[in-house]
Amino acid sequence: MTRTAALWVPDWPVVAALVGAGLDVHVPAAVVGGLHGTTSTLAVSAVARAQGVRRGMRRRQAQERCPELVLLPADDARDAREFEPVALAAETVVAGLEVARPGLLLLPADGAARYHGSESRLAEALAGSVAERTGHECQVGVADGLLAAVLAAREDAVVPPGGARAFLASRPVGELVHAVTDPGAVAAVQDAVSLWWRLGLRTLGDLAGLPAASVQARFGDLGAWAHRLARGEDVRPPGRRRIEADLAVGEDLDPPAQRVDVATFAARRLATALHELLSTRGLACGRLRITARTAEHELERAWRTDDGATGGMSAARITDRVRWQLEGWLASGSEQVAPIVHLALAAEEVAPAGTHQPRLWGADAGEDARARRALGRVQGLLGGDGVLTVRVQGGRDARDRVQLVPFGEDAGAARDPGLPWPGALPSPAPATLLPEPVPAQLLDAEGRPVVVDIRLAMNGTPATVRILGAEHAVVRGFVAETPNNRMFGTQQPHARGGRVVTWAGPWPLVERWWSGDSASRRVYLQAVLDDGRGLLLAQTQGAWRLEALYD
Repeated sequence: MTRTAALWVPDWPVVAALVGAGLDVHVPAAVVGGLHGTTSTLAVSAVARAQGVRRGMRRRQAQERCPELVLLPADDARDAREFEPVALAAETVVAGLEVARPGLLLLPADGAARYHGSESRLAEALAGSVAERTGHECQVGVADGLLAAVLAAREDAVVPPGGARAFLASRPVGELVHAVTDPGAVAAVQDAVSLWWRLGLRTLGDLAGLPAASVQARFGDLGAWAHRLARGEDVRPPGRRRIEADLAVGEDLDPPAQRVDVATFAARRLATALHELLSTRGLACGRLRITARTAEHELERAWRTDDGATGGMSAARITDRVRWQLEGWLASGSEQVAPIVHLALAAEEVAPAGTHQPRLWGADAGEDARARRALGRVQGLLGGDGVLTVRVQGGRDARDRVQLVPFGEDAGAARDPGLPWPGALPSPAPATLLPEPVPAQLLDAEGRPVVVDIRLAMNGTPATVRILGAEHAVVRGFVAETPNNRMFGTQQPHARGGRVVTWAGPWPLVERWWSGDSASRRVYLQAVLDDGRGLLLAQTQGAWRLEALYD
């Protein structure tokens, strides 16, 4: 199996932001971003971590932990531009490399290790060259396969040949996210990891132990990609430079382009043309090679496209990578970069696109991202509390377990739902919680009110439920879903009822008894009506109310 070396610069977004801002690397800093550009911390420097700042914190929370924290905006183009000198430094040691993402390089290790004497000496040479030429500290790992190499780099280790699967076996399945090279695929991988965790696949060894055909059939291309990496294999090894391109497009620039925006305009046309070539032929590419020729030099860089996790590259993704690379070449101030006279793109490692079909809705179609951007704009107009989302928190009744938080808020639940809550209503939770409880009556077969006394004894058997607030919008919608309105028969204006076929309870609930509030003492009862729908009723001081609806 081909040996892969991975060169990783820790906290690269923060390092690049500090370099771009002209700040010292010892300054506590964090890169912030999200829906509004300043939602939460995306990356944190080591100095800030030592003072308690963590990735994913809200800006205010991070500043509370470290008042002198410097907040810098996220910028993908800046990250790629500042990473180009690191790639050039590594290229003085190894003849071929791929940019997996800004901050991570993949290199073929077999020939270079023989030249330097061993894989450990190759790692030392790479780290030394990067430190000498750029001043950045990096970590290098060598292993069989992409995932093992990336995780080895995070530990600055060399995994012996044939030991990748054992090296990965005990690691959490969530470590797969470190092998993703396209930011757009992170959410899809995290969703898959969450599903595998709920299914009992907690480690990479658990995933690797499944039959490959079963994983492919159940989870599609993403599952097959993850299964190969978990077994210590690779979708393909990093390719060496100068291999023959499978599909390529190019354009002479007249006049030559010396500004990034001018070159990017031509790159957008080439990206569209290349994507159309791939689409019409039903192909996906594993690597994108970008070539720029000046009057005196030819610049070239390969980017891994991570087609196994995302189903292929779109024209927009190709354009982004070309723009980032042009930023690195043209905006870095290098004296050897003259105006670009020719720009070319090549799709390498092409293969049939496979069975991956983008969904009409969801992450593949971009609907989730567009919805979040729309909510972010509304929140910008109305304020942080203008858009609220629902989160489950600890509590004993259905209403008490609902927590409304500002959209994008990353703070934890006010009450831990994982703690025991004695006296809580049994599962399942109701599907619809009414904004305000609706008055109701619980009657026996003779039409007499059924009440629960202080000893939890009922004076009759529930036979009928009358909803006195049936004009409520939620209740009307609940009634309308019932065929021929069988569930509720008109008793009087705005009073409808249904026949009870079974019921459960009552469950007493006493909270904050010292407050003297009558609502702190209540009794809950579940009732199933003749059409199969369920109601959650609560009695307070002898009066029943409809609080929630079960599907």
